[in-house]
Amino acid sequence: MSFLKAEWRRLAIANYEVKESDLIKHLPYGTELDTWDNKHYVSLVGFMFVNTKMLGMKIPFHVNFEEVNLRFYVRYKDGNNWKRGVVFIKELVPKSALTIVANTLYSEHYQTVPMSHDWIDNPASMITKYEWKHKSKYNFISLTTEKIPQSIPASSKEEFITEHYWGYTRVNESKTYEYEVTHPKWDCYKVLDHSIDVDFGSLYGAEFSHLRNREPDSVMLAEGSLITVENKRVLK
Repeated sequence: MSFLKAEWRRLAIANYEVKESDLIKHLPYGTELDTWDNKHYVSLVGFMFVNTKMLGMKIPFHVNFEEVNLRFYVRYKDGNNWKRGVVFIKELVPKSALTIVANTLYSEHYQTVPMSHDWIDNPASMITKYEWKHKSKYNFISLTTEKIPQSIPASSKEEFITEHYWGYTRVNESKTYEYEVTHPKWDCYKVLDHSIDVDFGSLYGAEFSHLRNREPDSVMLAEGSLITVENKRVLK
């Protein structure tokens, strides 16, 4: 049985090129940095969890909720095969029970904060916005997009960002948790406009503070799908 089953919907994603040195201290044991076009990226991702079940059960008041995370991209060689995965710098959710479970069982970096979202469908466009409160200040990511989804082009940056199917968590210098995330390939919507106001330094560390005043290198809105998070295994 999967550890978690849910839908991830309307993933607002902003991608920033960063230096290798910004990521090395967060790199889990046994993994190496993954690149697209020889560039390292972090992604700010906001989305909705919908119809969430943990070990097959719906937990009251924890079925539909927002998440915003900052992640980067790695790969791990398992025998002769490369697994492409993500590492989360921090994941924000509005429910404290989620934080306790994820941090205890998976050694993740969840934090509980007040959160909200707006999904607005206009005749010719739609707005997807995720907002959260940190240190008395509201942060947000908001995208205005077309309403008709399109397939993600092969070998594109968008494919690189969305086609990582493993999660890796740094437990200590010689131990890593690995877990599989399953989902089909996603469609995405053309972005017409975006607005982002995030205190990256305060939320994610001084090495990311320079992102606050930078335009993202790319933005995208993925439709999302049913997903599963499988049980972890230990790499050491």
